[in-house]
Amino acid sequence: MKNQYDVIVIGSGPGGEGAAMKCAKEGLHVAMCDYFSMIGGSCTHKSTIPSKALRHASLMLNENDSFQEANFQLLLKKADKVIKEQFNLRKSFYERNLVDIIDGRATFLDAQTILVKLSNGAEETYTANYFVIATGSRPYHPSDIDFTHPRILDSDTILNLKDNPRTISIYGAGVIGCEYASIFRNLKIKVNLINTRDKLLAFLDDEIIDALSYHLRENGVILRHNEEYEKVVADDNGVTLYLKSNKEIRTDYLLWAQGRTGNSDKMGLEELGITIDSKGSILVNENNQTQISNIYAVGDIIGFPNLASASYDQGRFAATHIIFGKSQHQLVEFIPTGIYTIPEISSVGYTEEELTKEKIPYEVGRSFFKHLARAQITHRKTGMLKILFHRDTLQILGVHCFGHDAAEIIHIGQAIMSQKGEGNTLMFFINTTFNYPTMAEAYRVAALNGINRVNQLKKIQSE
Repeated sequence: MKNQYDVIVIGSGPGGEGAAMKCAKEGLHVAMCDYFSMIGGSCTHKSTIPSKALRHASLMLNENDSFQEANFQLLLKKADKVIKEQFNLRKSFYERNLVDIIDGRATFLDAQTILVKLSNGAEETYTANYFVIATGSRPYHPSDIDFTHPRILDSDTILNLKDNPRTISIYGAGVIGCEYASIFRNLKIKVNLINTRDKLLAFLDDEIIDALSYHLRENGVILRHNEEYEKVVADDNGVTLYLKSNKEIRTDYLLWAQGRTGNSDKMGLEELGITIDSKGSILVNENNQTQISNIYAVGDIIGFPNLASASYDQGRFAATHIIFGKSQHQLVEFIPTGIYTIPEISSVGYTEEELTKEKIPYEVGRSFFKHLARAQITHRKTGMLKILFHRDTLQILGVHCFGHDAAEIIHIGQAIMSQKGEGNTLMFFINTTFNYPTMAEAYRVAALNGINRVNQLKKIQSE
């Protein structure tokens, strides 16, 4: 029957793609509905891919002595090429797997029917046995700030900027704020980074936070902690940010990077009895089902961990439950974080603060990039690798990396932490022969540093 499917996925970001591909490959009749006609969702077009492409372009321009040519518009052009490549790739996935594309905004009429306002202005109803909601999130907009003003931007609209700013204020020092602070400052744009808390990225290990703060300041970013805005006033020439501390900060533009809201409104979900919290996130069970058992939700729309990689896995797991009625898979216990500041940050597992709070006896092994031959060869000597391990069993408890390619390097530690028995101890790194010279050698150096601390302590205790 026309417009009837086994599964309709709403939202084509990583979570939606994971669900759609899994269902299609298992032989189900699948449609993808997205109000934005360019497949890939915010991840491809507004957030993850654009910001990381901008960062890489700024680094390459500097490393190739092309800084005199570097400006924000040039970065946007280079990022646009990557976005188009990703779009064409993702579109080919749907075509190859015979997934129908519905361009329009969906609203639920009942648990098996949606009304879609198509991009051509028409309306059409579609039915399915199952739905997967993967509509993601958007920047949070306080009601007292005029986001229609061209000088007040968020992480979506920054990509539409037609200017090359000389100064910018970033309100919000979370992941997005810190990443864009790095990008803009790498273009020698004056940056004010306004943090509402007492330190940057409090979920990270304190030593990594300190390193990030140092390098942002060393690069010229003006950090302002424990600040809150009173009001924002924009005119034709710039934006004035009035803080409750009586500071006034005037810059060409304001980038608002404080919080995100789930795209769950105007979908008819609450009328079906589906619970939505104050941040717009949908409540789901361990199988990613809402209160309506045939309607699933995955990705940023359900909140934590708000990572593209996790969203894709959630989509696949939800699809597995749809297909087989059960899914034995859950997100891994230790999900790595990747923060694409300059330098890069990545971590997995416990922080020192968490281990201290839980009174777990631990020790630390460190390796500084400046001492590694590969880092000296590539002139990327800023950074460190830090291994936290149990003082008695030597089990790896956490790995934290700061520096070039940190998000790649971290996966070695993640893989070892996931092993069982003696396979997840410090001895793996000590007894494993690594390629030389490589950045992976940092694990051996850090492990030897750590075991030396333990042996020294044992020697002192035995005397």
